[in-house]
Amino acid sequence: MIYAIHCLDHEGAVQKRLDHYEAHKAYLAKSPLKTLISGPLLADDDETMIGSLFVVEADSLEQVKAFNHDDPFRHAGLWASVNIHPFNKRVDNR
Repeated sequence: MIYAIHCLDHEGAVQKRLDHYEAHKAYLAKSPLKTLISGPLLADDDETMIGSLFVVEADSLEQVKAFNHDDPFRHAGLWASVNIHPFNKRVDNR
């Protein structure tokens, strides 16, 4: 199953994000879940990072929740909100 994880940072948290970026990248590299796409969400200025978006493949919602729970960004208190939903991919124009 495919899941979308939408995370919004606390306001003004860009430096906190940068401080924990290397640990976050290392965590993603060793994750047992297959990450289909991921990257930062941007503010209207097309530059300032304000959150994270992941599309992952997993066997269960519980796996996805555990994946998100163990992320260094979550441990750092970066995210003000996290929403996880099953995703039905209908179009992929890559």
